[in-house]
Amino acid sequence: MNIIEGGVCAAQGFSASGIHCGIRKNRSKKDLALILSKVPAHAAAVYTTNLVKGAPLTVTKNHIANGFAQAVICNSGNANTCNANGIEVAEQTCELIGKALGIDASDVVVASTGVIGQPLDITPIANGIPALVAELSENGSAAAEEGIMTTDTVPKQIAVEFVAGRKTCRIGGIAKGSGMIHPNMATMLVFITTDCAISAEMLQKALSSDIADTFNMVSVDGDTSTNDMVTVLANGLAGNAEITAEGEDFTAFMQALNTVTVHLCRCIAGDGEGATKLLECKVTGAKSVAVAKTVAKSVICSSLTKAAMFGADANWGRVLCAIGYSGADVDVNKIDVAFESKAGKVAVCKNGAGIDFSEEVAKSVLLEKEIDILIEMNDGEAAATAWGCDLTYDYVKINGDYRT
Repeated sequence: MNIIEGGVCAAQGFSASGIHCGIRKNRSKKDLALILSKVPAHAAAVYTTNLVKGAPLTVTKNHIANGFAQAVICNSGNANTCNANGIEVAEQTCELIGKALGIDASDVVVASTGVIGQPLDITPIANGIPALVAELSENGSAAAEEGIMTTDTVPKQIAVEFVAGRKTCRIGGIAKGSGMIHPNMATMLVFITTDCAISAEMLQKALSSDIADTFNMVSVDGDTSTNDMVTVLANGLAGNAEITAEGEDFTAFMQALNTVTVHLCRCIAGDGEGATKLLECKVTGAKSVAVAKTVAKSVICSSLTKAAMFGADANWGRVLCAIGYSGADVDVNKIDVAFESKAGKVAVCKNGAGIDFSEEVAKSVLLEKEIDILIEMNDGEAAATAWGCDLTYDYVKINGDYRT
């Protein structure tokens, strides 16, 4: 498997674009993105479980119920959530782009991100669609990525090449997500494309299985978004025999998908609103995967642990505290904790109790941009990983006036 360039345009038959249409006041920021497959593609998606859902999720779910889609359109700057005419606007968006592309409106995935509860005027979208279609390019992944960003500070995209059915296949993705990130069954907005031939049923199985260990293990601030959605389009243009059951080819696809999703998870966590550090919590030696996941997520969500990491303070007691209230069935007297980064590794806790360590060494370890929080449960063989970020002053600044 090789990492390649191209993002959502790396796979055969996909093009993308991004423009400023006028939803955002800042004309230097793109606010409308499009991804198109040359042919109809099998489609799969997962959605937020927040009871308050953006209208685009409802429309998309209906559109891909038959397992097919050919295009994705997404606006940023307005979430189209809690609007009386939200469904109508989302459907109109699909109809407009469908007409412009010469495809059925029901083959369009629609998404929105931005402020909740603000009316979304269809006018700028309608006016922008001709330019959006005209800008479609096999090199358009970066433009589409820019079009879906809100408070993101860096682009998030990746593509990999792999072999299935003796054919070279490609899969790539783009993502947006910086705040309001604490997913349950999905996360942020993630769009993935592949030219691998795989049935809609197996595509959904692969995605639903993968997110349990990737996107559902990311948290920035403990808030589950109303517009979280992950979609995958598979157009089959790689020419491999269609994957219709588990086996060697399905395993290869799963590995490629996981490479893409883990990379995007790390990008999202590291770009958390106001964040200065990417935190990766690795739990090993747990009695079950469920316990390992619960512990890892609890630690990564702990505001006190996140604040300590911001200050490069090796306050390991906050890690133990988060484990203790996680609700997981653990023996706290067996737990070991260490911090690691490219500057080195420092053990800070053994069998649930503090041990001597150099504060200077710990400080140097925690001053790095990427920090691993290593937790050994000494209680079994299960493991899990979760991703998050530090908690900084800027998080409050960003969200104190997010709407205004």
